[in-house]
Amino acid sequence: MHFLDQAKIFLKSGAGGPGAVSFRREKYVEYGGPDGGNGGKGGDIVFEAVQGLNTLIDFRYAQHFKAKRGSHGMGRDRTGAGADDLVIKVPVGTQVLSEDKEEILADFTEVGQRVVFLEGGIGGRGNASYKSSTNRAPRQHQPGEPSEEMWVWLRLKLLADVGLLGLPNAGKSTFINAVSNAKAKVGAYAFTTLVPKLGVVHHKGREFVLADIPGLIEGAADGAGIGDRFLGHIERCRVLIHLVDISGDDPAAAMTTVQEELAAYGAGLEKKPQLIALNKLDLADAELAEGFAEELLEAGADQVFAVSGATGQGIEPLLDAVLSYLPDRTSTETNAAEEESLDEAKPWSPL
Repeated sequence: MHFLDQAKIFLKSGAGGPGAVSFRREKYVEYGGPDGGNGGKGGDIVFEAVQGLNTLIDFRYAQHFKAKRGSHGMGRDRTGAGADDLVIKVPVGTQVLSEDKEEILADFTEVGQRVVFLEGGIGGRGNASYKSSTNRAPRQHQPGEPSEEMWVWLRLKLLADVGLLGLPNAGKSTFINAVSNAKAKVGAYAFTTLVPKLGVVHHKGREFVLADIPGLIEGAADGAGIGDRFLGHIERCRVLIHLVDISGDDPAAAMTTVQEELAAYGAGLEKKPQLIALNKLDLADAELAEGFAEELLEAGADQVFAVSGATGQGIEPLLDAVLSYLPDRTSTETNAAEEESLDEAKPWSPL
């Protein structure tokens, strides 16, 4: 499945059905009169966050969403049928933005969250509703309220507990493959990761979601490399793991470069807790690793973990530190517990 985190779509709710103009003309009914019914309500445009989606790729092939209009009223005081709502299912973490991307119109952070985005028009009144003591045979009716329409942008920000970042070729793909169930592509060249990857980490009886984003380079905030577009996927993370390549020319400068790009992006990323991990420990001796760790501390790191994604060395203390920043139960663990309780509540059946 291809990954897509932005899409522009057109929305149009259903118009209300027109009211009817009708009169009773029955042979054996002494008193006739108006009996035109009201029109039905048009369909609403509804967004719903569902589980199991992590891309907006479906919106590349379907950009226009139009709800049906309400049915017209009929004689014998019959009200027209209301149109069904058009429900648009989106991944958890999706934001609905205005056409100019300046305003967040809706933000979906929980499974099952529903928002009536555009309301369908109310059906028009039939002529029976205009009948009065002074207007015995009204012929006026209402056409029904018009629909609402607009263009919006959908932007997906993946919901993860921990974010993984660093320069290209810092070993992020190898690391996420080593600690989670992810199967990210690994290569000995820069920008192996082109789109964000998610993995579920199991550590000491706990579970959390780890998000790996494409590598940042100097000038990413201005569009260099892949740019900083994917940084939005770690905005909601509780803690960041910053991998620094121990085999690079200047690990301290590499760390500083990423920190500067986070500050340039904004959204509070530079203020999030960061765990600095000096990666590829298997390519250096202990003395070199200690020297680089001291340089990182002098450059502003609070604590440095020496790890190797390839061999697993030093990963356990790093994951222990990650757990200290997470709540007692993450969203992944909550969902798993709810599914388990539902399974236990199901009655036994021999079939």
